[in-house]
Amino acid sequence: MVMSRDQNAGLIQSVRIDNSTLERVEGFKYLGTTLTNQNSIAEEIKRRLRSGNACYHSVQNLLSSRLLSENLKIKIYRTIILPVVLYGCETWSLTLREERKLKVFENMVLRRIFGPRRDEVTG
Repeated sequence: MVMSRDQNAGLIQSVRIDNSTLERVEGFKYLGTTLTNQNSIAEEIKRRLRSGNACYHSVQNLLSSRLLSENLKIKIYRTIILPVVLYGCETWSLTLREERKLKVFENMVLRRIFGPRRDEVTG
């Protein structure tokens, strides 16, 4: 795979080494992370958010239980859901739009954990 911001980079469809031919691809999955030839992580973040949402739904009964404390629910969120969403995030260079999507997901989960809150000043 040729990675470049230039659309015309690497127009050769395949690379030949000795008697082996390697085809050119637009993207591939490496160590659980999808790499694309445009260095875009938008699709990877969408996939991570879908996985995090599925993970949330698998523990939804625990997070909505009144028997568990809020501190324990936060620990469940940080140890089960958050690593699924943020795996490999050290290599991401986020745009504001992608950062906002991650914040929206986090706020959604936290609202479901804490439930509706009333401000004591404004009601």
